[in-house]
Amino acid sequence: MIRTITIEREYGAGGGAIAKKLAARLGWKLWDQALTCEIARVAKVDQAVVERMDERCDSRFYRLMKVFMRGSMEQSVAVSGMGYFDADSMVDFMQRVISGAASEGNSVIVGRGAPFLLRHRPDTFHVFVYAPREEKIRRLREAGKSEDEAAEEIDVVDRQRVIFVRRYFGMEWPTRELYHMMINSKVGDEVAIDTILNEIHSLGAQNIPADFGVANQGRS
Repeated sequence: MIRTITIEREYGAGGGAIAKKLAARLGWKLWDQALTCEIARVAKVDQAVVERMDERCDSRFYRLMKVFMRGSMEQSVAVSGMGYFDADSMVDFMQRVISGAASEGNSVIVGRGAPFLLRHRPDTFHVFVYAPREEKIRRLREAGKSEDEAAEEIDVVDRQRVIFVRRYFGMEWPTRELYHMMINSKVGDEVAIDTILNEIHSLGAQNIPADFGVANQGRS
């Protein structure tokens, strides 16, 4: 039985949007911005304080963590952190919250190292969403970025994710063998979702009905 789906993604590929629609289709909880809020709650960090601190702090760790804790590509979220936080403590909070979400089940988790932290759980299905550069630029422009901004962010954000994963998980990003499926979002969000659900069902996950997939194409 699959109880958790993780969605890792290239910046601009639409992984956040696909995860949101996937969670809605299944009736599961989306852990995207909610994950950032929960980490702040567990760490007993006031988000307003975090935002003020983030405006003043430009350390390498905070820059990396801002990228990695960002949820959907359209939004930039302040990093939960205070003076006593360091990289090790933040990754520990990430692990606690993400492990808790996976144990709770019926969860779709976006990024935040979830495929690395949950890689040994047999009830978790891992997806990596990628796209051609022009598709990522198109999506980012639809989200309000200029073409120059989109092109720069595509390079910078994913490069920082590589650095973060290498430093804190000792692995390369993306680590292809972690994922059950890698899908090109250029096929469209709904097709991507149908493909993910059909693949999970084909693996024998009876809690994912087949009619969530292709049979539902074209519905209102």
